[in-house]
Amino acid sequence: MSSSPSTLHARPASAERRFTSRAVEEAISRIGPTIADSRLRRLFENCLPNTLDTTVTFSRDAAGRPDTFVITGDIPAMWLRDSTNQVWPYLRFARDDAPLRELLAGVVRRQAACVRLDPYANAFYATPVTGDWAEDLTPMLPGVHERKYELDSLCAVFRLAHGYWQATGDTSPFDADWRAAMALAVETIIVQQAGSAEEPVPAYHFRRLTPQALDTLALNGRGHPARRCGLSKSPFRPSDDAASLPFPIAANAFAVVALRQLAELLHALATPADLALATPADLALASRARTLAAEIDAALRIHGAVIHPTCGRIWAFEVDGYGSAVLLDDANIPSLLSLPYLGFCPPDDPLYLATRRFILSEHNPYFARGTAACGVGGPHVGLGWIWPMSIIMRALTSTDDEEILDCLGMLVRTDADTGFMHETFWLDDPARYTRPWFAWANTLLGELVLHLASTRPALLGRAPAKVTV
Repeated sequence: MSSSPSTLHARPASAERRFTSRAVEEAISRIGPTIADSRLRRLFENCLPNTLDTTVTFSRDAAGRPDTFVITGDIPAMWLRDSTNQVWPYLRFARDDAPLRELLAGVVRRQAACVRLDPYANAFYATPVTGDWAEDLTPMLPGVHERKYELDSLCAVFRLAHGYWQATGDTSPFDADWRAAMALAVETIIVQQAGSAEEPVPAYHFRRLTPQALDTLALNGRGHPARRCGLSKSPFRPSDDAASLPFPIAANAFAVVALRQLAELLHALATPADLALATPADLALASRARTLAAEIDAALRIHGAVIHPTCGRIWAFEVDGYGSAVLLDDANIPSLLSLPYLGFCPPDDPLYLATRRFILSEHNPYFARGTAACGVGGPHVGLGWIWPMSIIMRALTSTDDEEILDCLGMLVRTDADTGFMHETFWLDDPARYTRPWFAWANTLLGELVLHLASTRPALLGRAPAKVTV
């Protein structure tokens, strides 16, 4: 798609949409008129359904079971992390919308199939083909788009399965194939707790012939050294950039939550009401997931927080188990800013609040303040580029009405008059932006408005605050 602002101003025509949900359309019709600002209303109406409109392909497998492939937008591949976040806001509508429920069940099934293919891959193709990164120096299987191992990818799979079950009560996607994928994912997270000196042979490795240092791993593809400490490694960040240190704090915090969610779901599948689905391994895997979550949680408390000379005790971004730490935050989720959103801590947690003050200040090297807006960026695009996702997450984790309104003001004034979110925009000029078709950011904007409609509806009736940068 062209990056010209004139090319994206509205949803596709009805006949061109990939999927239409009655419940989502009803929510748009119900909530839209309550939004006072016409720019925010247009963003909501365009962005909430963007994943359904443009990125999903629904089909059935040979056994008639739903199968849904979700591209990320302008890249024709399915990321485990992105696909969970792209469909997450629709879970609330699934119980009363049977076609939507099937579509979401299809995403759960497809994600499990991806994990069974390769638990170390982050992105996949719809069919067993090779593609852009087939020459990467790592075992590449047909069907894998990219094999950058990211802990949060597996956590996203747990989160969606649990969220789907809670929203619908439907257990049909959780068959033997799904269970096998969950066992493989848990085992992978356990394997990645190993220190560098004790990694199995062959260990995960990744190298790419590239001029971009963040697109490959140091030390012959093994990544920087790690010392066993209870945390689980993630050689790549949620941005798909190589990590500076092996243990990401936000992704490990996400793992604590997601592993407990998986354990809860597995335990429910083994209850008398679901004996037809239960296997003897359900409770054992649930126990293993809970134990792993407890190990990671304990390690976070010991190794995850550091003393900043100005901000005091805050969460580090990455650590190595030897005592070294990286202090920053990146807009991609899981981020430190997103910890309450993910359910790891309440928004008024003192350690989180201190970390939040650090993140939203010049102490964070990737916080940018320009004439257009202020927000968090990251190494993936570079200094000076603000991710709308970070502004949305700031609003989703805020308890202050004026801060939320300020975030809304920045969002409506930085869409370059396209009616959609983008990956990033330049801090002084929103007309300079990357990725005009980035479905995750679009759907996250829709999620923010849904959240405000249910928790702070009066804010939608007010004009967004004048942007303060």
